[in-house]
Amino acid sequence: MPLWTGRFSKAIAKETNDFNSSIPFDCRLWKQDINGSVAHARMLGKCGIIEASEAESIIEGLKSISADIESGKLEFDMSAEDIHSFIEGELTKRLGDTGKRLHTGRSRNDQVAVDLRLYLRDEIAVISDKITDFIGVLTELAQKNTDTVLPGYTHLQRAQPITFDMHLGAYVEMFTRDLGRLADCKTRMNFSPLGAGALAGVTYPTDRSMTAAELGFDGVMSNTLDSVSDRDYCLELASALSIVMVHLSRLCEEIVLWSSFEFRFIELDDAYSTGSSIMPQKKNPDIAELCRGKSGRVFGDLTALLTVMKGLPLAYNKDMQEDKEAIFDAVDTVNGCLNAVTPMIATMKVLPNNMRAAASGGFINATDCADYLVKKGLPFRDAYKAVGELVALCVEQNVALEELKLDEFKAVCPLFSEDVYDEISLESCIKARK
Repeated sequence: MPLWTGRFSKAIAKETNDFNSSIPFDCRLWKQDINGSVAHARMLGKCGIIEASEAESIIEGLKSISADIESGKLEFDMSAEDIHSFIEGELTKRLGDTGKRLHTGRSRNDQVAVDLRLYLRDEIAVISDKITDFIGVLTELAQKNTDTVLPGYTHLQRAQPITFDMHLGAYVEMFTRDLGRLADCKTRMNFSPLGAGALAGVTYPTDRSMTAAELGFDGVMSNTLDSVSDRDYCLELASALSIVMVHLSRLCEEIVLWSSFEFRFIELDDAYSTGSSIMPQKKNPDIAELCRGKSGRVFGDLTALLTVMKGLPLAYNKDMQEDKEAIFDAVDTVNGCLNAVTPMIATMKVLPNNMRAAASGGFINATDCADYLVKKGLPFRDAYKAVGELVALCVEQNVALEELKLDEFKAVCPLFSEDVYDEISLESCIKARK
């Protein structure tokens, strides 16, 4: 039975209930709903709003419901309107009139707001731990490849020589910033809306600071309309998760390239690859491709949340029920991608000889050759032009810069001498860079 009977003379139509119900997806909030209700009941008893004995009975009843859900003894009733009405209804079944006192001084508007904050706060911690583990995998791989030379790219064209640890280190920086964004989001999220009621506060002498402290919040939200209508934390988290997926997708795109026969910079472990139903030679980077594709889901979740919220007048509107499926999907998708990509990277085999061979082509030491002439006193633009002529000569002869004869260097610019070969070796190019 809905919590709002009394005003209505007809039972709710099945079509209305099915369309209105959120329990198929908000049932995952059951732990947070019970924790929030326990804190609320304890506060009601301490403030004398209900009898202390009734508060204790409510708390014990909620704990028994929690244990039964955990064990599987109690299953969710999918005909319930939402997880809040299901738990309150179950409590009333067990405690009678005492259970009906739980909702004193509370609305589902502030109840769902506190549940969602608690849930997402927990999920931020889980995702942050997974990103930290992933950073550890990248760092360990980087430490094993401090001398592995490969081409650095711009425009996906070979540009300058770098080492593989430097390349991986760029992703370490990206994911470290992601941790910072998630921590910032949690900081702004961690204020309690409980006690705001439907929108205008409550008439009981509640202690909002007590419930906020018990639930681990840093304080209470100061404006009651904002307390029940704010979903900035969902938008901000979806944005932060979207950026996480940008970084994962970029790395996965490189894994797809590097594992191809054209690059062959790495080889994925058999346990984290798939085959073809028709081509027996294939070894496909499906995890990387799926992660790259799933980034679009998370971006879509962010767009959906922004679209839901953009036109809503204060305070609560039923549109805001649409926040949950979107933010839950974003959280689930990022968790799933990190679960799959972390061991994929940890087990992949680096092929340093192929990386080194690629670095030997593409004239990626051309800038260093120009810098060599600058050190000899030639203006950079003149040095740039001279080396460009040398590259054209190399292309014509199908050789690398370091394979040109000294008299060919001197024919373009007399400042070249024998030491140019040391200056433009890939190892020298890398070591010279600050």
